Amino acid sequence: MGAIQSVAVIGAGVMGAAIAAQIANAGIKVRLLDIVPKEGDDRNAIARRAIERLKKTQPAPLMSSRAARLITPGNTEDDFAALAECDWIVEAVIERLDIKQALYRRLAEVRKPGSVVSSNTSTIPLAELMTDMPESLRPDFVITHFFNPPRYMRLLELVTGPATSADAIARITEFCDVVLGKSVIPCRDTPGFIANRIGTYWIQTALVLALEMGIEIEEADAIMGKPMGFPSTGVFGLMDLVGIDLGPHVNASLARLLPKTDAFQMMNREAPFLATMIAEGYTGKKGKGGFYRSAGRGKDRVKETLSLAAAAQGRLEWRPSIRPDIAEVKDAKKDLKRLVGAKSKYGRYAWGVLGRVLAYAASLIPEIGDDIAAVDAAMRLGYTWKYGPFELIDRLGADWVSSHLADLDEPIPPLLAKLGKGAFYREDGATLLRFMPDGGYRAVERAPGVLLLEDAKRGRKPVLSNKSASVWDIGDGVLCVEFHSIMNSIDGDILALLGKTIALVQKSYKAMVIYSENLRAGPGKENFSVGANLGLAMFAANLRMWGKIEGTVKEGQKALQALREAPFPVVGAPAGRALGGGCEILLHCDAVQAHAETYMGLVEVGVGLVPGWGGCATMLARWQGAKDAPRGPMPAVSKVFEMISTAKVATSAAEAKELKFLRPGDGITMNRERVLADAKARALAMVAGYAPAEPETLQLPGASGRVALGMAVDEFRKKGVATPHDVTVSSHLARVLTGGDTDMTDPVPVAAVKDLEREAFMALFRTKESQARIKHILDTGKPLRN
Repeated sequence: MGAIQSVAVIGAGVMGAAIAAQIANAGIKVRLLDIVPKEGDDRNAIARRAIERLKKTQPAPLMSSRAARLITPGNTEDDFAALAECDWIVEAVIERLDIKQALYRRLAEVRKPGSVVSSNTSTIPLAELMTDMPESLRPDFVITHFFNPPRYMRLLELVTGPATSADAIARITEFCDVVLGKSVIPCRDTPGFIANRIGTYWIQTALVLALEMGIEIEEADAIMGKPMGFPSTGVFGLMDLVGIDLGPHVNASLARLLPKTDAFQMMNREAPFLATMIAEGYTGKKGKGGFYRSAGRGKDRVKETLSLAAAAQGRLEWRPSIRPDIAEVKDAKKDLKRLVGAKSKYGRYAWGVLGRVLAYAASLIPEIGDDIAAVDAAMRLGYTWKYGPFELIDRLGADWVSSHLADLDEPIPPLLAKLGKGAFYREDGATLLRFMPDGGYRAVERAPGVLLLEDAKRGRKPVLSNKSASVWDIGDGVLCVEFHSIMNSIDGDILALLGKTIALVQKSYKAMVIYSENLRAGPGKENFSVGANLGLAMFAANLRMWGKIEGTVKEGQKALQALREAPFPVVGAPAGRALGGGCEILLHCDAVQAHAETYMGLVEVGVGLVPGWGGCATMLARWQGAKDAPRGPMPAVSKVFEMISTAKVATSAAEAKELKFLRPGDGITMNRERVLADAKARALAMVAGYAPAEPETLQLPGASGRVALGMAVDEFRKKGVATPHDVTVSSHLARVLTGGDTDMTDPVPVAAVKDLEREAFMALFRTKESQARIKHILDTGKPLRN
């Protein structure tokens, strides 16, 4: 059969609806079906309500409100026959085997031959699901295990069986990878598959040992968080986040399916207080709180933490939260062994958990799979670990881990014994190799069409570099500029390197891509660039080096204009946050190939400034030139003023198109690992016959438009929405966007608006209020309203 083009999801619960949302995010029409409610006249009410919840849920399952239009609600009685039109049918109903099997029998009667049917189960083995399944369905049946929330979690575990056809595997893999943006990890049909098998053992071990050793919850989370590359929430915070009520169901499933000799069974000890918490509604963030909760109101609101000591004795008691000061945790920043090797209570807890988890993961090879790289990827993508278990072993040293397992009375797993003093990963020139169960090494494989910068860099030196950025040859005549300053903030070194790269490409290459790669960042934590380096600017302001600051603004305008005027294609390839100056760089590229999870915005007003590198001018040009925009100078000015004065940030690449941070022709890549390859291909496709864009002119309203904007701001001031300095910043922004002293009948060159940007930027930077905003965000990471 051909590619998957039509999809249905059966089951409009939290996961089913969110899976449907991600399919709609990819621009694919999807049916969402559930049972007919017992009451009311709307037979599609359950699915319809689920779609309405998607529009309100946070974090948002939908990348754009428009995506909801692609989801059609229905029910499993009236609309079942329509499933014959679908290429893929996802079952996401209640985790009851009898209900699922009855549904499969019905599906076998109506589905079209070759259509893929999958279950989203996380607890029931494929073999059990297929018991008594019609023979016609068996070749096309798989498990597609999404992780919650499906929009943000990149892992999809794919479980197939001996009867599964190669065609079904290939079609579902390609669709979930390229169209839905998932990293598809093939899993064997074993309990918990990969991520939940290891992740559940990790959480359970951390809980049990904390109770046994008298470790406070905050202490456990400080240890089981950043020092080990685990989520910053730690384990207890993570349980609050995903729902405490989920754990008992997963534990019970693993306990039922795993042999009594499995290490999980040894740690699956009853904690009666958990059942009490769930019964009383303390299920975590979705309930009244959990291991952590908030108490009081307003200024008296405080964070509280459950007392594990009291809970172990059957009492639910919360106390004011503490901020643990653990020396071993601080030492771990330099060397993790300083934490896990410490003989203190904290060190014994750290190694007690981590050592057992690493040994457990190693013992599961080849039961759950023979590819350690796939296991590491599953833990990174499914549990947002920075390093997978085998990468962690390499960081500690395999021989060190083996020798210290004796402290835990843990046997050395055969895989670890076979590795000896070696490493699970090693490099052979530009090739990354991973250790195999047979004792040999094999190259880490990438899916076709994937290009990672880490692979392009391996065994090579950059073409150009300084402390803030590097330039890499990614083949076929394309250079890639990579930022690596703190949060990829833009400074003079980056601006200078952009200029050098333009000169080098013009001389010896075909095209240029601007891209930064941090695939180990958790959802929403990756940065393309957060904008200009405000710390350096503030340092200059403290020394009253106004000429230096203005020189940097001029340098930035010149560098970005050079991108626009370069005689070859320049393609921006963002993922994550592209804010302020980072957004302005993308606005000056010939084209953008953005990851779907790109968050763009001109946010300078938050620090009391206005965009100074051409952001105002470019957005005005885009809104005035849009085919769907009202004519005349004022509509575009009003829209851009609204966006910049409120620091509007697009929450996805799809929304960035709606806001015109991205153009209609800019591309969106769903799979994070495919962004660079897609950007490179786009750049090469533009080479033949390339010519830079012509300079733009604007039609701006001048003083009359400024009066109108001022009246709107004054209304916000009267309502208490705008602070006094908001009014000042908005006044400067209004002058820029309306063209200063221009007459509305005269065309305004973009270059003239950039001059106004620079004047406004410098005037605001000299105010003590803007400097206070900048200092506050540098000190706290939060905006100041003054």
